[in-house]
Amino acid sequence: MAQPVLAVRRRSRISSARKRSHPPVRPGAACSPVALKRRSAGGEGAPAETPCNDDSEEDMFGDYDSFQESDSLLARVLDAQQQHPQDEGMDVNAAGEFAHGNLQSDMDQNKQGNLHTTEDSSIHKVDGYHGFQVSENDSRDTNEELSDSVFDELPSSQLLYLEQMGELSSCSRRSAGTEMMDKCNNSSLDKTRSMSSPCPDSECKNKSTKPSEGSKSDSCKSVSLKDHLKNAMTGNAKAQTPKVSKTKQLKEAILSEEISVARETIGSLSFDIGPFYGLPSKVQHLLRQFRGIETLYEWQHDCLTLKSLQQRKNLIYSLPTSGGKTLVAEILILQELLCRQKDVLMILPYVAIVQEKVWALSSFGIELGFLVEEYAGSKGRFPPIKRRIKKSLYIATIEKGHALVNSLIETDRIDDLGLVVVDELHMIGEGSRGATLEMTLAKILYTSKNTHIVGMSATLNNVGDLQKFLQAEYYTKNFRPVELKEYIKIRDSIYEVDSKAENGFTFSRLLNFKYSSSLEKADPDHIVALVTEVIPKYSCLIFCPTKKNCENVATMVCKYLNKEFRAHREKEKQDLIKNLKDIGNGSICPVLRQTIPFGVAYHHSGLTNDERKSIEEAYSRGVLCLLACTATLAAGVNLPARRVILRAPYVASEFLKKNQYKQMIGRAGRAGIDNAGESILIVQEKDKHLVRDLITSPLENCYSNLLPELTKGMQYLLLSLVGLKIAVTQEEVYSFMCHTLLGVQQQLLLKEKSLSEIVRDELQNLIEKGLLKGKIMEKDQNSASPLTITLLGKATYKGSIDVSYCNLLYKELRKGLEGLVLESSLHLVYLATPYDMVSNCSPDWMLYLRQFNQLSSAEHKVADMVGVPESFIAKKASGQAIRKNVDSAVVNRLYLSFVLYALLKETNIWSVSEKFNMSRGYVQNLLTSAASFASCVLHFCEELEEFWVYKALLTELTKRLTYCVKTELIPLMEVAGVLEARAKQLYNAGYKTLAHVANANPETLVKTIEHLSRRQAKQMVSSAKMLLTEKAEALQEEVEELLKVPTDIP
Repeated sequence: MAQPVLAVRRRSRISSARKRSHPPVRPGAACSPVALKRRSAGGEGAPAETPCNDDSEEDMFGDYDSFQESDSLLARVLDAQQQHPQDEGMDVNAAGEFAHGNLQSDMDQNKQGNLHTTEDSSIHKVDGYHGFQVSENDSRDTNEELSDSVFDELPSSQLLYLEQMGELSSCSRRSAGTEMMDKCNNSSLDKTRSMSSPCPDSECKNKSTKPSEGSKSDSCKSVSLKDHLKNAMTGNAKAQTPKVSKTKQLKEAILSEEISVARETIGSLSFDIGPFYGLPSKVQHLLRQFRGIETLYEWQHDCLTLKSLQQRKNLIYSLPTSGGKTLVAEILILQELLCRQKDVLMILPYVAIVQEKVWALSSFGIELGFLVEEYAGSKGRFPPIKRRIKKSLYIATIEKGHALVNSLIETDRIDDLGLVVVDELHMIGEGSRGATLEMTLAKILYTSKNTHIVGMSATLNNVGDLQKFLQAEYYTKNFRPVELKEYIKIRDSIYEVDSKAENGFTFSRLLNFKYSSSLEKADPDHIVALVTEVIPKYSCLIFCPTKKNCENVATMVCKYLNKEFRAHREKEKQDLIKNLKDIGNGSICPVLRQTIPFGVAYHHSGLTNDERKSIEEAYSRGVLCLLACTATLAAGVNLPARRVILRAPYVASEFLKKNQYKQMIGRAGRAGIDNAGESILIVQEKDKHLVRDLITSPLENCYSNLLPELTKGMQYLLLSLVGLKIAVTQEEVYSFMCHTLLGVQQQLLLKEKSLSEIVRDELQNLIEKGLLKGKIMEKDQNSASPLTITLLGKATYKGSIDVSYCNLLYKELRKGLEGLVLESSLHLVYLATPYDMVSNCSPDWMLYLRQFNQLSSAEHKVADMVGVPESFIAKKASGQAIRKNVDSAVVNRLYLSFVLYALLKETNIWSVSEKFNMSRGYVQNLLTSAASFASCVLHFCEELEEFWVYKALLTELTKRLTYCVKTELIPLMEVAGVLEARAKQLYNAGYKTLAHVANANPETLVKTIEHLSRRQAKQMVSSAKMLLTEKAEALQEEVEELLKVPTDIP
């Protein structure tokens, strides 16, 4: 005889609604996830709305019958028991188990429906989350006869009670399908219970122990199901309502479920991209909130849905500047962090861009639960902390990215890195930085088969070589959101660049501007005419060949602008001047003082970081409408303009390259603001044929720089390969080199020697320098002899020290041990002064002598120890002949040490630059380089036990050089993008710690801090929260590591 089936029904929603006296609730009002009404399996239309009111104000059992009514659930249960008294198998436990199974099945069916919530008056849908399936017989019984199961709306205490009954049903027989159901739904019930159970922990524990005690006797069989359900429902009615926001619970539940959906989608090769490209719909909401992005461009959608990306093939994509490349990379990053639960490395070319990106993505990290870590200058841990819960996005410069990858390989954690994104991939062909980038990517490709590489650039030509090197697919579009029109100007005629024309240009118009004789003489290139066509209503950039030319052009333009320009946003300009004075402790550049009232400024490396940031912010807000700048701005921060003018086709004294030209003109046209952008290249008659070639020529190719940058490239790479045990024989090293960009381009680049000969010769050089040990074999001999790294070699590659300087650094550190002068920090500062800035230093000998005369006896001792006698400086200053041979590199390095030493004492770049007659930007660059080099020397010393004494000293010195401010400002300057001027403002306003900023109200910050926009305030708070979270996570990881029980206890 077939098992009887319990038939239950719910009172119609219309009748139950009449009994309620509550006011209507707005659609989508958040309810507890368990009580949330869902569409039944075969139902149509929108799900019924359920008011979520205080339990004391309404029937706790919602739509269910009361105990008294004859057609109630309990009455029908009792009838079923009386009708089948002979069925002994249908005891209480079995019934509970049956109910449990139906409850679980219904819960999983509901997962196939849609969760609804209200966010910005829009409903977000989660599709396709499939639960397990029960056995065929169980499925038929439950789905056909309990299609509208009552158990999908049971209160949480009843869910808990029935779950306990289901777990303790050992006395009844289970079907295989029921057992599988219980196992699969364990986590689901736990989650439901933890989010919505109304009973406190102690009550839940008590309830869970009672059935287990009762199961020891047969008395449970004599208790009717009616009594059990009555007790459970009464207990639920008495339970207190949890004091947790139901809206918050529901939002967390939706985000968690969407992430699960996204993981399933990403894990498969399906093109079902889920709510938002495999990501929670919250990401789309955040893009709208933080970036104002409503929809993606068509090419972005096409790129994100490429089959190669679904198959996790490496990808190179190339579009013109301002095409929206970064957004695609950021979506891929979020997919990796949230869906695949892997760490991500993003490599950017400059420190300023790293800090800008840390600012921008910290907000997403706070909302979506991942960490954003800065690796730039002296910042970053090696190896990074291994997080067990949250995943990390490492945003790094090229050099720091390489050191990070080395540390992950050394600790066997390279597979934790799921994705590497490289911005400005074309830089792989630029000098020592290009060589470092090539080494980084080659190591990732060789050591990890699971790490996905994505590279992007606006200026790529020989893509085939890069594809072969990176084993990558290629995607490109000639898309710009704003049309760009290119022009050249010769005399007073303007020609449009036209590839179809015979000579590449077609006449466009004549300049319509009346020039006086004096103006014609001062401005022969008609720059004033070109800029007044667009400013002050629109913005304009003028790219100049040199820094001095930037200042001259800004001054000249202001001299001939109408006085009306001064009235445009006058108060904000005065505020900017005041801000720049505060940055300079009362001093301001006379050129800026003269030009800013007209809305004009210059921008180049001669400015301090604080000054540059203030000018960039003022330009972005429209307070400044014209910037005269050098080519570095084109490759740095994103400052677009309506019109871009190239003052001359030169960068310094070198003729413009096509890549540089494209980068500069790419700044023309602002998406969402302008409907078109213009670039005008000013050309002299003598350069006309060169410019024609420039316009029509293809982009420059990217070539490997491992050989041209020998000590920073090839030798350093070979040393680190052996040190990291990536390749430990001559044959393995050669095999690795064949997989580099140099290996791909060897037939083109190697004319005199083959790659194997170069590898052999450079390995021999490293052995002779005492960095490697082993025997190098000739071409015809067996090359399987192992190579090992020396302690000095290991310190060199782990400290990222140039191979050409490592022996010199070692000798100077050894010499310091014999008599390190600690009465002042000058000796340590000398050791941390970067070698690569020495060659560009030209001391002012009179200033040098003056500094010598001001030294204390201890500081004189330092000069004597390093080998610079005062007599030598005195003779240099007086122009006398020098007979004694003194190393000029040491002399120059000590001079730079004096500059750094003065900075540490005065912490004011303006006064130090005036004292040494140097540009503020040069002093700033020296300080940044010294902080980075001090960090490298610290890592170098950590690998050599004999230098243990330097570790603590260099740790503190690195920190002082990094921030170079008063001690109380250091915690504030740890926040990405907060420089000295902003830190002072925050400190004076009462925000004295990282916690103060992290917990600040952005609106209050905007009112309290001058020249701070709402967007900047929000980013600052997010960045501080992220840093605080990182520190808390690191401490938690340390605590858990300390408390972990060792597995090898005797």
